[in-house]
Amino acid sequence: MALLGAAPFAGALVARGETPAPKPVVKNTSARERIRERHFPNLLLTTHEGKKVRFYDDLIKDKIVLINFMYAKCDGVCPGITANLVKLQKLLGSRLGRDVFIYSFTLKPEHDTPAVLKEYAEAYHVKKGWTFLTGTPADMELLRRKLGFTDPDPALDAVKSNHIGNVRYGNEPLQLWGSCPGMSKPSWMIESISWLERPKAGKGEGK
Repeated sequence: MALLGAAPFAGALVARGETPAPKPVVKNTSARERIRERHFPNLLLTTHEGKKVRFYDDLIKDKIVLINFMYAKCDGVCPGITANLVKLQKLLGSRLGRDVFIYSFTLKPEHDTPAVLKEYAEAYHVKKGWTFLTGTPADMELLRRKLGFTDPDPALDAVKSNHIGNVRYGNEPLQLWGSCPGMSKPSWMIESISWLERPKAGKGEGK
């Protein structure tokens, strides 16, 4: 007795006037694309200079980045972390905005308008390559969760100050990501960033 294969089965359905069920479509996506879909929603945000940008397309794609969350009127660690990133900014020098980009996202978009964030950035003498961003409350909350600035305890997760202590850094095209305390020594943060970079041509080849 012959086995009932897929082709005879489909033919039997057609003979009875029924439509065969479509074959499931297997989505063949790269690891980079899967990470993008899971963690990098292409939300429309506004910079501290009033410019509209897309989170993935304009900020993350093909870049080495540092990311933190903050809010302007913070009595906790925000000022200390921002001041620490200013030291990092100095160490990066001309590489900031060329090789490495810093993004600070507000946890309180209802207060931190572009104008408020611009005043905050100017107070810390933030240079080109370091951008403060805001968006709708729903989008900023989604971004916080997608980037992993969360606490498994719902009660602790509801406290915004619990999400401002860390800095996430990564090389998007190489899919390399890590994090560190926001008050880490800037020199150590620079070293951590260097681990994400592509090897320089000729490096390690008899040198």
